[in-house]
Amino acid sequence: MKELLNELDKAFENRVRLGIMSALVVNDFLDFNALKELLGVTDGNLASHLKNLEKSAYINFEKEFVDRKPNTKYYATDIGKEAFKKHINAIEQLLK
Repeated sequence: MKELLNELDKAFENRVRLGIMSALVVNDFLDFNALKELLGVTDGNLASHLKNLEKSAYINFEKEFVDRKPNTKYYATDIGKEAFKKHINAIEQLLK
């Protein structure tokens, strides 16, 4: 059991970061407003959690303009997808 606990990733211990990764793993990308609405968090709260996942190289972003308005799209990196799957597998094993 101790080795399973070591498989848990601290980056996903927070419900917002867990929600961000859950959403990005099943979608090619989501923009900032879609994530904010989906998770029901404030701009600042979402931004800080996104920055945390960016530092871990679990997500990345692209900035563009849509109708002259800035739009930021976020997507899970391959490293992030693997880390998230490993985390979820550890949880599943702990529940068995």
